[in-house]
Amino acid sequence: MKTNMGTVDRSIRLTVVVIIAALYYAGQLSGTVAIVLGIVAVAFLATSLIGWCPVYLPFGISTCKVEKK
Repeated sequence: MKTNMGTVDRSIRLTVVVIIAALYYAGQLSGTVAIVLGIVAVAFLATSLIGWCPVYLPFGISTCKVEKK
C-alpha cells in the first residue's frame, strides 16, 4: 500500500476531525447528523493516520509531493 496523501491533506482531515468532535461534545450535533459526521470523522482519522485514502485509487489522485528522479 503506497502512501497517496500529502501532509497538507492529512492536516486538513485531522482539523475536520477535531471540529466535528468539538461540535459533538458541545452538544451542537445530534441525531442522524451526529452519526453521519461521526462516521466521516472516524474515516478521516484512519486515513490521516495511515496516509492512504482508498477513494483516491480509482481516480489516480495523489496529494503527495512528486519524487524527483
